[in-house]
Amino acid sequence: MTNPANTQSAGNGAAGRIFFLDLAGSRVLSANPDGSDLKTIVIEKGHELPDGLVVDLSARHLYWTHMGNPSANDGSIVRSDLDGQNLKTIVPKGGTFTPKQLQIEKKSKKLYWCDREGMRVMRANLDGSNIETLVDTSKGDPRPGPDATKWCVGIAVDVEGGKFYWTQKGADNAEKGRIFRANVAIPPGETPANRRDVEVVYDKLPEPIDLEIDPATRTLYWTDRGDPPRGNTVNRAPLDSPSGKRKEPEIIFSHLMEGIGLALDHKGGRMTRQEHISQRIELADGRKLTPPVRGRLSP
Repeated sequence: MTNPANTQSAGNGAAGRIFFLDLAGSRVLSANPDGSDLKTIVIEKGHELPDGLVVDLSARHLYWTHMGNPSANDGSIVRSDLDGQNLKTIVPKGGTFTPKQLQIEKKSKKLYWCDREGMRVMRANLDGSNIETLVDTSKGDPRPGPDATKWCVGIAVDVEGGKFYWTQKGADNAEKGRIFRANVAIPPGETPANRRDVEVVYDKLPEPIDLEIDPATRTLYWTDRGDPPRGNTVNRAPLDSPSGKRKEPEIIFSHLMEGIGLALDHKGGRMTRQEHISQRIELADGRKLTPPVRGRLSP
């Protein structure tokens, strides 16, 4: 799956469209928000398992992750123009293990992503240079990591707050999922493995996957693909609640079929989410899009 991505910028052919990935078919696709005008933008050779997708409208670029073989160190990140031309690998195979959700932080001109079996939160420049590990959750485990509680999956960046958030999903339906946050800058004298500013935001979640932030309302959103009643949901919670005084997350959508991908259209006041098993994309107003794909979304 990928995140849904909506585009709102006027004056270009991508305005108002949803971009998403087809995991099984190794395709990048685009459609209108109502599901019409479905277009295949890229068909990739091989079976790279595309997963996380972001759109940079100002530079007219698409970025997406390739999970590769989860048991091999062959993950990568690629970039193309909005029309699929000029496809280029910017993080080469082995530069990351199993990259999942991807976010672009335009102020610092950085890409952030989670490396699942690599047990890392990572970032790089928009051209793929200066690859950094921000958090290493392995605690000495070999890669690929055998412990799903250490797998990093979803990522979001709070530019105003100077922090990034990520999920560690745990085993399927194990109620061991967690959401963490840390400062964008590693504290002086500390390393990705021993940094002391890492904070648990929520724990004992069914199986949290992708994250998104609404900076206007200072709200964190996430999907959870675990078992009901708390799983197969979309959840939200305030970003700025102090530790020890956080309210229980609010479930805003339930009864999903393995909800994974998530994207917010801030200008349009819409949410797009994607469900894995049903191969369905659903908007927050209840409309369902059913393109013949399985993958993640990105508005």
